[in-house]
Amino acid sequence: MPLNIVLIEPEIPNNTGNIGRLALASGSKLHLVKPFGFEIDDTRLKRAGLDYWQHLDIVYYDNIEDFFNKNKEANMVFLSSHGTKTHWDIPFEDNMFLVFGKESVGLPKTILNIYSKNLFKIPIYTDKVRSLNLANAVGIVVYEGLKHLR
Repeated sequence: MPLNIVLIEPEIPNNTGNIGRLALASGSKLHLVKPFGFEIDDTRLKRAGLDYWQHLDIVYYDNIEDFFNKNKEANMVFLSSHGTKTHWDIPFEDNMFLVFGKESVGLPKTILNIYSKNLFKIPIYTDKVRSLNLANAVGIVVYEGLKHLR
């Protein structure tokens, strides 16, 4: 797998479904960290992921601690509007973990503090937008990574 897409406590089933489809299309593995803001069998998630969900390479985690315990050696970068470097500066490597926070508040403050050196953002060129839609943000970063890895 070229990349790993990690969603920390995703809240919106349509976003997660779209990201699942993107993971499959890009050859990436999807990691979903509970708690979710929806049930995994939510029809909105399935509708957004269409009939692709069954083909996904997907790993579920009970919580953030479970995720970090099982991926201690992983090369991770974290995407947040609080980053000081842009996604164009990510030193993409095969099997890298791209970690995204939940739609309402992003990544937890503890993660922002602990991993501040690995924190990146997608530039936004207006003060009228706080952040991008999660599915759009994942798409931007994943395909930038694939460009670097090809």
